[in-house]
Amino acid sequence: MNIAVRAARLGDRMITILAAILMILLMSYGGFSLWYTYMTMQEGFLNNDLMSLKPVVSEDGSLSFEELLALNKDTRAWITLDGTNIDYPMVQGKDDMEYVNKDVEGNFSLSGSIFMSYHNAPDFSDPYILTYGHHMDNGGMYGDVMEFIDNSYFEEHKTGTLYLPGKARQLEIFACMEGDAYDPYIYNVMDKQGNMQEFLDYIKNNAQQYRDIGMKDTDQVISLSTCVSASTNGRMIVFARINP
Repeated sequence: MNIAVRAARLGDRMITILAAILMILLMSYGGFSLWYTYMTMQEGFLNNDLMSLKPVVSEDGSLSFEELLALNKDTRAWITLDGTNIDYPMVQGKDDMEYVNKDVEGNFSLSGSIFMSYHNAPDFSDPYILTYGHHMDNGGMYGDVMEFIDNSYFEEHKTGTLYLPGKARQLEIFACMEGDAYDPYIYNVMDKQGNMQEFLDYIKNNAQQYRDIGMKDTDQVISLSTCVSASTNGRMIVFARINP
């Protein structure tokens, strides 16, 4: 009988210990999840030090780009869409994975960087420029690209600026499309020379939102691509004309 009692008490203690361990694990997981979410949201926006490096157009029309290049030689531009959270330096890696989880300073970052395709010429001389950014639920990075699917938002947000070394160029937003990550029209930047009219027709015919701004096959186009969700190949893309 004593043996049975002792066994029962030992069993109770084991159950209590296991329950305590399980509770600690659950609390640890919950704490990690909260930390992960907080860090992801925080990393989606630039700190004041980085924002201070945003190029400024001087009276003679020149841009202060030297500090950005000193920070990272991979910096190619700074992109801003008026009235949105999109206001970031743009980099270009050796491939299209380098800056997926690396910030503009070269450090690991859950939100990554805004970056242009490695297939594009670094001097923005291509007829079509493809850029990427993470979809952040708080609107950071390219999170606001998702908003352009709404007609009223699309109509209210029409302009932006692309700051390049030596010159600021105005952006005119003309389309928003929901597409697929394997769409060759959008994600093959190497076949657009001489085929821009076909590309422009494809955008017009497939866009969920479209604004006729008189696009010509000689115009230069930039796209802003982001994931619709982390579990699918769906993509949301905003297209803008880069004015001379």
